[in-house]
Amino acid sequence: MTSPQQSTNPLLDALPADPRIVELGQPLFTGMPCSPNHPGFRMTLARRHGDMVRPDGGSASNEVIITGGHVGTHIDALSHVSHDGKLHGGADAAEAQAGGAFSVHGAEHTPAMVTRGVLLDVAAAHGTGTLPGGYGVSADDLERAAKLGGAEPGRGDVALVRTGWARKFDDAVAYLGKESGVPGITEDAGRWLAERGVRAVGCDTTACERIPPGAGHSVLPVHRLLLVDNGIYIMEHLALEDLAATGQHAFLFVVAPLRIVGGTGSPIRPIAVMA
Repeated sequence: MTSPQQSTNPLLDALPADPRIVELGQPLFTGMPCSPNHPGFRMTLARRHGDMVRPDGGSASNEVIITGGHVGTHIDALSHVSHDGKLHGGADAAEAQAGGAFSVHGAEHTPAMVTRGVLLDVAAAHGTGTLPGGYGVSADDLERAAKLGGAEPGRGDVALVRTGWARKFDDAVAYLGKESGVPGITEDAGRWLAERGVRAVGCDTTACERIPPGAGHSVLPVHRLLLVDNGIYIMEHLALEDLAATGQHAFLFVVAPLRIVGGTGSPIRPIAVMA
């Protein structure tokens, strides 16, 4: 009897026999926290078991899902933000959105990513479980987090910034932080990440960047810096608590956006793969 043929694919050969998969996305449920700028997530059963029974006794159920593209764990396409009427690369935003869908930088062009992920645990670097509302994460904070974890993001990597704010996800009012503000990265931190050539930035909050107390999503300069100026994708509403608990700060990061033609964002299910 011949022995089973061995794989000649180096990617498959590099995988551990029993890889650990850590979910980095929040579950989707009706009533979950949602930015007031976007339509919320709704799911209901359109057909229930027993509504129609087939001659052999079988039955099926299905649902209707209504959601915005920037609700729950999602990724921003490069069409999501413009500045002075221009999208990334100088594309005219008004022309690109004509007809109700983007002809340039639509969500269908947001790439799937299989790359190195780096966790920058800023909350841990401050010796706390959760950063205070409205705290602005600086470049120095990212440096400290990188040193603490022993991993700094580089070209083509995905950088995940943990503030600990996801611990409030089950309390929509507290999580959205209208009065308290929400921690997040500042322009200073955004430049630090852009200088390292990261492919995408993610955070465990609703906007990724700092939201000052009482200000809401009135001004989002980091979105302009990352999406428009540098073509760096942004992921929001990440679940980073389980990842932080592993103690591993560098890992294989995998995500695949939906190919929504002409869209400005997509729900995602990101995962970390580690030995």
